[in-house]
Amino acid sequence: MSQFTHLNASGEANMVDVSDKPVTVREARAEAWVLMAAETLQLIVTGRHHKGDVFATARLAGIMAAKKTADLIPLCHPLALSKVDIALTADSERNGVRIESYCKLAGQTGVEMEALTAASVAALTIYDMCKAVQKDMRIEGVRLLEKRGGKSGDFKV
Repeated sequence: MSQFTHLNASGEANMVDVSDKPVTVREARAEAWVLMAAETLQLIVTGRHHKGDVFATARLAGIMAAKKTADLIPLCHPLALSKVDIALTADSERNGVRIESYCKLAGQTGVEMEALTAASVAALTIYDMCKAVQKDMRIEGVRLLEKRGGKSGDFKV
């Protein structure tokens, strides 16, 4: 396992200096699942949910969250994202919604945390919009699926 880069020589948390790193294209994809009752999923899919378009709201929340990641995660660098995409897919076999986020930029540090934050907040938004209908929904499987670019190379599940 490599050394933790967010610790200084004294073992204190600090922000990594990326100023000497080359600017390269960086991409990351992450996913999350919101599992629910079949009836709740049907309300979302058919557009009969009383709070409106759950997918549109979750998509916007995910995009906004990716842009605010540095405000939420203490040692993340503020990034100028060039692309954020949130795909939401209803899965009737699992009775849930699969969220896949994609983030991209040309920069000196990766976008994994932005992709993970986007997927997580989109999932939380679905929960928030549907909690009046069902309180025992579960958010599961938040994970990085893929990253490209940067010194550490590519990663794919």
